[in-house]
Formats: sequence, C-alpha cells, structure tokens
Amino acid sequence: MKFFNKKVMLALGLALSFVGFAQAQTKQGRKIDGVVGVVGDYIILESEIDKTLIELKAQRIPVGDLSRCDLFEKLLEDKLFAHQAEIDSLPVTDAEVTTFMNEQINRMVEDVGSIDKIIKFYNKKNEEELRESLFEIVKQNKLTQNMQQHIVEKVTITPEEVRQFFNEIPKDQLPTVGDEVEIAEIVIKPEISKEQKQKVIDRLNEMKKDVLENGASFFSKAVLFTDDRASASNGGFYSINKKTQFVKEFKEVAFNMAEGEISEPFETEFGFHIIYLEKIRGQQLDLRHILLTPKPTDEAVAEAKKKIEGIREKIVNKEISFADAAASSSDNKDTKLNGGVMKDPRSLDPRFELNNMEDRELYFLVSNLKEGEVSQPALKNDMQKQEKYYRIVTINKKYAEHKIDFVEDFTKVKNMALNKKQSQEVEKWVSKKVGDAYINIQGEFRDCKFRNNWLKK
Repeated sequence: MKFFNKKVMLALGLALSFVGFAQAQTKQGRKIDGVVGVVGDYIILESEIDKTLIELKAQRIPVGDLSRCDLFEKLLEDKLFAHQAEIDSLPVTDAEVTTFMNEQINRMVEDVGSIDKIIKFYNKKNEEELRESLFEIVKQNKLTQNMQQHIVEKVTITPEEVRQFFNEIPKDQLPTVGDEVEIAEIVIKPEISKEQKQKVIDRLNEMKKDVLENGASFFSKAVLFTDDRASASNGGFYSINKKTQFVKEFKEVAFNMAEGEISEPFETEFGFHIIYLEKIRGQQLDLRHILLTPKPTDEAVAEAKKKIEGIREKIVNKEISFADAAASSSDNKDTKLNGGVMKDPRSLDPRFELNNMEDRELYFLVSNLKEGEVSQPALKNDMQKQEKYYRIVTINKKYAEHKIDFVEDFTKVKNMALNKKQSQEVEKWVSKKVGDAYINIQGEFRDCKFRNNWLKK
C-alpha cells in the first residue's frame, strides 16, 4: 500500500503465498486435484502441497529435507490459523485484501512483464477470473497472518533469555554468518518546483469540481488517474479506522470529514491526495482517494545529479565526512541523522549479508566497494513511491564470514531467540486448538507421522 507507514510494513513477518492454483500435469493430461484434508470450512487440495514447496523456495525459506507430510502439516496449520481467526473475529476487510492482492499482482507483472503471463501461469481464462480466485487465497493468507501475529503479539524476550539461548547452542553447531557490510547512503531528490506542485493541485481541484458539479464518477477518475497503483483497480477504495497504519496526514484529513464530502487537495510524503468519504460506520471509514505525485523536470533531475556529484567530490577530497554530509544534505529522513546508515528491511540490522540482499541495485553498487570508498552517483527509480532520485553509498565496515558471535551479532542472536520463543508459543496454541476444530485427513496422508495429533487418535 503506497502510503502505509513504512516501519509497520517492515514488521510484517510472513510473505504472501499464492498457493492452490497450479494444477499438476501429466503427459497424458491433467491430473485430478483431489481434496486431501479439511480444517473447519477450509479444504486442502493435493496440488497445494507441491505449490507450497515452490513458494517457500521463492521466499528464500530453507526447505532442507521437507517431506510431503511436512508440507501437508504446514497447510493444516495455516488452515487452522485462518479458521480460528474467523471464530475470533480478527478483522480482515475486503479493501485490505484487495489492496494487498493488487500489490502482489503489480509486483508479479513487473517481474514477468505482463498480466497475460500471470493468467497463463495460474491457468485462468482472463484477469477477472484470476482476481476472483486470488481474492479468496489472499483473504485466507491474511487471516492466517493475523492469527499468527495475535498469538505472538505479547511475546517478548529479555537480554538474559537471549544469553541463555546462545549458551545452549553447541559450539560446533553455531550458524555461519555470511560476508556482511554496513552501508551508508546519501540521497538527493530532484526538487519539485512550486509550479509542478500547483499543476497537480489544480488537476485534483478540476477532478473534484467535475464530480461535484457534473456528476462525474470519482471511482472512474481514481481508476484512470491515481498514482496509487495498489488501489487503482478498486477505484481508490480503502476502509480504515484510527488504528490503521496510514500516514498521519492522511488520517487527520479523513477523520475530520463529513460523509459524502470530498476533501481539498492535501500533501503527504507520497504526493497530493483528495479523499471522497463514502460511508462512516462507527469508527470505520469507507473512502476513496486519488493520489497524484508531482514529477520533476529534466532540469531538476540534472541538478540533483550535479548536487550529489559535488557532495561526493567533497567527501573524496576529505573536506567533509560521509556521515556529516548525510546529516547536512541527504533527503532520506530515515537515515540522515544516523550518518546515513541503512538497515536491512527484513531484520532491521545495520548489517547486510551480501549474498542475500533483496535490493539488487544496491548490491551491485556495493559489491565491489572497499571500506570507506564512495560509489559513483546512481539514479534510483522507486516504483512504489513513484519517484526517482540519486544516491551515493559507502561501506563503513566489512565483516568476513564467521561463526555467529554473541556480542558482534547480538541483533541476529536476539531475533533467533525471539523467533524460537514465538514458535514455541505458536506450537502450544496449535496443540491446544487441534482438539477443538473439525479436521478430516484423506488418503496417503493418514499414514504421516505428525508433530501434532491431527488424526485425533
């Protein structure tokens, strides 16, 4: 979602898995995809097991020697989470599901090149059928995720527990940490002129006027013109409450509107918006919005490049340190006051494991740098925020591959200890809930040796 608070997005621990759509094929024809398990109202198809393995590998989750029984039990657990989430009324709105689904589809389109390739991969007739099918799978995954987060939300860990966890690991079984780097960056964004901003404001005001005075469709304008790609296909729709993790400016406007009102244009870090408040349902707001992001001129982009080249020259000539230059000049407010030091978005650790970096552009920038060396300026196109900017990076320190160390790798050890404690809490929850839910297991999977008593013997 384009204007979610970024720190909240980083906290999400599980990626979405689109499982259950791939149909196994044989040379003679299509294999019948039978039901092999039921948990509550949720079924498990045989094809989901192989598809789950593919998705786990795609998410870089180690699969080791996982058997079909192991994968089947994972699916049983996922269905149990979703089943209990509905019983406990953990909220998952259609708008939330649609937004998340759209984001995933957009990313896949970027990866493979077209929506038609995705439709073919999932063996669907058209985009509408694809979206209808994916909607139910996304909803189930969101329910599963919400239930897991609910189970572990109060689990914390103390420094003493972290120490005990580390000391219990046999010395010859300590995990190896790959080559790592601490990276700092300086970002220079092209300046958006007052004229460019005013053009966007004027355009939003024209849209508002057309809706109010001429009866034009706000939905259609959002589909056609919004820069928030995640909500475009749904007419800019979101359903939010005061706890929904949207940026402050957006919520402040939304919660001061009357039902049926269209806001004045207002600015957030993502650009300029107008909101149409469709319905107030107690503390819940159903709204649509249009986001327009001002685009810099070619001259402004060239000026940004010139500015960052000048900053780099001063750093290389020892006129200013990289950290001081970041503090005084960088446009990245999340890193500038920390010497420009970046954090791995998955672990929030300032060390990046080189061979496991998600940002491949960043990897190519730093892979051949020495400690203290400053990269050449690179133009970054941020597809999520619909903006471009220049950045330079440096490596503050390199860490060679080594056995994990309690002091040197404390953040990693703490995350490992917390994950273990959370997993134990989830296991206790599953063991208890298995006895309460309707569960039916068919065929070869009745012979599996499960960790939990799914067969209720």
